[in-house]
Amino acid sequence: MEKQLSHTTTKQLFSGKSVQEKFQKLLGKKAPGFISSVLQTVNSNKLLKNAEPHTVLNAAATAAILDLPINQNLGFAWIVPYKGQAQFQMGWKGYVQLALRTGQYLRINVTEVYSNQFTSFNRLTEELIADFNIEGKENIVGYAAYFKLSNGMEKTSYWTKEKVIRHAKKYSQAYNSSFSPWQDKDQFDAMAKKTVLKNTLSRWGIMSIELQTAQLVDQSVQEKEGDYNYIDNPQIIDIKTESLKEENTRIYDFINKAETIEQINEIRDSLDSDQLLKYDSKLTSKETEILHLEATKN
Repeated sequence: MEKQLSHTTTKQLFSGKSVQEKFQKLLGKKAPGFISSVLQTVNSNKLLKNAEPHTVLNAAATAAILDLPINQNLGFAWIVPYKGQAQFQMGWKGYVQLALRTGQYLRINVTEVYSNQFTSFNRLTEELIADFNIEGKENIVGYAAYFKLSNGMEKTSYWTKEKVIRHAKKYSQAYNSSFSPWQDKDQFDAMAKKTVLKNTLSRWGIMSIELQTAQLVDQSVQEKEGDYNYIDNPQIIDIKTESLKEENTRIYDFINKAETIEQINEIRDSLDSDQLLKYDSKLTSKETEILHLEATKN
């Protein structure tokens, strides 16, 4: 099978009728432009051009499913070469886009924090004292992520630059490679912001099915569609399993803290069909509890 694949170039693979129809089904009229941008990305990168074509195809299909453009300059999602294969990576703008689609985020942002802006950050109260009204100068000392949900919940996270680097080295074996986006000055900041925002959303945000998919596919190589291999960091499998546990805890916490039927309905609206089945009994129980309390007051 490997010998057969080696005779097929990425361009030939994307020119096939079945592949064209696949992207047409996923993206409609946007399909030709999307395929063209993927091929341009491949042709502009020697390592990616020599990567196994089916891994490029599956990474591109992942971006299409999430409806995110593959364009390094836009920063929504990337296809990165690693050990002869193509790895899909989310960009921080991609996470913002998917979060906004849920309709549950009133505000969401992530930004660099410069030394002349930063004063302090309290990890317990999550109070970030920094003056973002002045232009950032000198050195970047950290990265801050923030979101506010439609139910009023707010979250601020701040990571020092040193913490980002430690995290990147631990969870990306390709960190020191010359082709790694971490080694490019402009891309470093984009990767750092993605890391902080991704962590903040996965721990405290409302995760739609698209955001959960993004968490799953980020940093993955797919030799076969849907078969995610984290060759850059095998530890990610355990991390993602832990993220699912954290997601369950967070949703239960949202339900337990709900005080009105409107808040229960907001939670229902944020869940996909599988989650609704999973949490239906808990939602119904909480709804009954709220109605009972309201009847008692009246």
